[in-house]
Amino acid sequence: MLVALATLLAIPWLVTQLPADYFDRHERQSVRKSEGWLLSTFLLVLLRNLLGAALLGLGVLMLFTPGQGVLTILAGLLVMNFPGKYRLERWLVTRPGVLKSLNGLRKRRGEPPFRLP
Repeated sequence: MLVALATLLAIPWLVTQLPADYFDRHERQSVRKSEGWLLSTFLLVLLRNLLGAALLGLGVLMLFTPGQGVLTILAGLLVMNFPGKYRLERWLVTRPGVLKSLNGLRKRRGEPPFRLP
């Protein structure tokens, strides 16, 4: 019950924090290519990936139980860092209904819809 409530609050917030051109960008800067690759950056990446993996697992579970399964899976993927992530995000967001749901959340919060290439 607590997890379902947390995702109902966190997913809309996360979706509205992303820029409208998030899925329209051609490339992203890797964390590993940024300056100051230190232990603290490694720990931050590790924590983000653990959080993303937890959201991903909860999303898969919510596919079979009440909850926002696909949106929680997408949120888990957005948080994680792994090779091919951007292609997977773009593929998932082009599935029927996913973009419509995301843009519906953004519209309720007064944000512009996501743009796709």
